[in-house]
Amino acid sequence: MLNRYPWWKYFIIALVVVPGIFYALPNLFGDDPGVQIRGTRNTSVTSETLEIVENALKDSVIEYKSVSLNRDAQSIRIKFADPEKQLQGRDALQRELGSGYAVALTLLPSTPSWLQSVGALPMYLGLDLRGGVHFLMEVDMDSVNSRAEKRYVDDVRREMREAKIRYKGVRNPQNGGVEVTLRDAAQREDTLRLLRANLPELSINPTEPGDTIIRGSVSEAEIERLRAFAVDQNMTALRNRIDELGVAEPVVQRQGTDRIVIQLPGVQDTARAKIILGRTATLEVMLVNEDVTAQAAQASGVPPGSKIFRFRDGTPVLLKNRVVYSGDNIIDAAASLDTQSGTPIVSITLDAVGAKINQRVTGENINKRMAVLYIENRSETKKDEDGNAVLDDAGKPVKVKTRIEEVITAPVIRDQLGKRFQIEGLDSVEEARDLSLMLRAGALAAPVEIVEERTVGPSLGQQNIKQGQLSVIAGFLLVLVFMVLYYRFFGIVANVALVLNLVLIVAVLSLLQATLTLPGVAGIVLTVGMAVDANVLIFERIREELRNGNTPQASIHVGYDRALSTIVDANVTTLIAAIVLFNFGTGPIKGFAVTLSIGILTSMFTAIMVTRGIVNWWYGGKRIEELPI
Repeated sequence: MLNRYPWWKYFIIALVVVPGIFYALPNLFGDDPGVQIRGTRNTSVTSETLEIVENALKDSVIEYKSVSLNRDAQSIRIKFADPEKQLQGRDALQRELGSGYAVALTLLPSTPSWLQSVGALPMYLGLDLRGGVHFLMEVDMDSVNSRAEKRYVDDVRREMREAKIRYKGVRNPQNGGVEVTLRDAAQREDTLRLLRANLPELSINPTEPGDTIIRGSVSEAEIERLRAFAVDQNMTALRNRIDELGVAEPVVQRQGTDRIVIQLPGVQDTARAKIILGRTATLEVMLVNEDVTAQAAQASGVPPGSKIFRFRDGTPVLLKNRVVYSGDNIIDAAASLDTQSGTPIVSITLDAVGAKINQRVTGENINKRMAVLYIENRSETKKDEDGNAVLDDAGKPVKVKTRIEEVITAPVIRDQLGKRFQIEGLDSVEEARDLSLMLRAGALAAPVEIVEERTVGPSLGQQNIKQGQLSVIAGFLLVLVFMVLYYRFFGIVANVALVLNLVLIVAVLSLLQATLTLPGVAGIVLTVGMAVDANVLIFERIREELRNGNTPQASIHVGYDRALSTIVDANVTTLIAAIVLFNFGTGPIKGFAVTLSIGILTSMFTAIMVTRGIVNWWYGGKRIEELPI
């Protein structure tokens, strides 16, 4: 019999529509201004931390809506009623918790917990629609200078060794620069000629004929070049880290000579983003000095060419003060779990140079230990008890630099290694993921400090957004009214399909945790128009069959069947264009292509399968004299 759907087709419709409505629901609840707290290295949030947070807010008389401990994400989330309380809470918690925790501004969904428990979360909105998190980061230029001077000390030593010029020492004096102490004043002129010829970036200070000390400094032009390179390198590394975090359409811009602006739309875990962006982390691999124990070296003195480092638990270990290879030789890193012990590990892949060194060194040191040293440089503004920056005599903020050096692991070399190896001894899977992310993205060329952090409003302006919402709603209602007036019952069916189409698009974006921006809205509007076109094609075909004298049931059947090829052709060609835009476009173009592609698939489902299911359910198997169309 014509126009009867089998039960399994209605089951498929229900299987798509019901979860679609469920996963679109969280977008109705909106967001609250909030603060997120995560532990940095060697610290984690616990129930005790939660109690400290609650007491700090109560002592500061700051009202909050809720505070919760998320053990899975290893974070504490506090919701506030308005942005003013949010900022007050952030400042109070930073003072209370100190540098052991990352305290970040965020927007927290108001979705009920029963929805969140099954993974039903709202889709993200971009900076242009909702706003996001804004970081202003300052590159520590003093560290750029000191690193350049240390590198030139090594260069001077190498040049003098190759030229066979004897010297007592080459060092960086406290007032900066490079200082060479010769053994024989007669070699002063040879040394000056050598340095000026091979190291022209080093400005040599005037000397007297009998001097055995030669002083120089890195030229201003070279310092400026290194500073510009440091900012560019940091921007590249930060972009890579943001890409690894999965943030859609971020903004990374240079501001002035030493600052970088970063805007992250739709980021939920802002505390983790803050930790990842601010870390200047790298790895160095060194051999353990097996001749003397660390305890003996502490008691009787560290032997030349060695240095005492410590594991995370404070246990000392004596390492040979020569880097075998470093993070610069790492081309890939992936976090995983050890199949035997179940502990978190990071699998490292080295470049050709690192692999060659690793193969040679491990082959020569079987049954000896090799340590992986984690190094992190931090630069922070010194603050007083009230949280205000401490200024120096020149009125500039005083910077406090800290260097963290921790031995992660020091295993025994059981076999010759090559291009790949594993890092063990990590505290958690989260730490393994963060470490692998930073190693893949590359180390920062110089430490950075977040000097300003705020949540930013939508770039379009709240009034423009309200007007845009009003225009979309008004246009959508006009289409609904027109379809009902022109196609009567079939218009109602088309309207149901249009509403379901929008719901399914929102549901898919929410499931994918995609970021919706203004170009994405344009893609949705376009697909709504295409969905209307599909229904118009079907209904006009049905009317044409009725005019040709076919029965109502036959007209419905033929109308859907013959309009199908036209609808599929039109949608497939548009889908191909959307795929091309996604592959070759960037930023906003990709956002448009994603929503357009999703909308094409959902509109084909609702315009063809859902509407026909409703019509078949209403008219199928009945004797009807005329259709209200």
